[in-house]
Amino acid sequence: MSENAAPGLISELKLAVPWGHIAAKAWGSLQGPPVLCLHGWLDNANSFDRLIPLLPQDFYYVAMDFGGHGLSSHYSPGVPYYLQTFVSEIRRVVAALKWNRFSILGHSFGGVVGGMFSCTFPEMVDKLILLDTLVFLLESNRTALTTSAGSCVRITSGSCRPTSC
Repeated sequence: MSENAAPGLISELKLAVPWGHIAAKAWGSLQGPPVLCLHGWLDNANSFDRLIPLLPQDFYYVAMDFGGHGLSSHYSPGVPYYLQTFVSEIRRVVAALKWNRFSILGHSFGGVVGGMFSCTFPEMVDKLILLDTLVFLLESNRTALTTSAGSCVRITSGSCRPTSC
């Protein structure tokens, strides 16, 4: 780690994937509840450098760079970047970290991908926290989220269709 590393940063990770590696950064307590941080479309894991030090440090935060972003490997030429592919990347990252259950903190595009992951694998996600993310409509079994405007949206059991709280 360099002298300019974000405050509280405990490690930089490089997780192997078939097309190269996924880069990530970790903060907080290794024994704390895990939180996966997902950046926006034109961003990278560094987006969380100033936010994470302001959050409770008894959690273990990992901010990953999606494939083709930040320090992560790009896909092979001709391979498209689809939302479902990014959902698969999350699955690979949490498998490498050996996480069975965790929370997601997603900013913008990262919130959309995190929402898709939560609706696809609801048994793996404790909480979904969205920052500047539009509400999405997918089918699953979730129960709560808050919009970037601070308004509460409740997800009823059996669906990812939001209703007001």
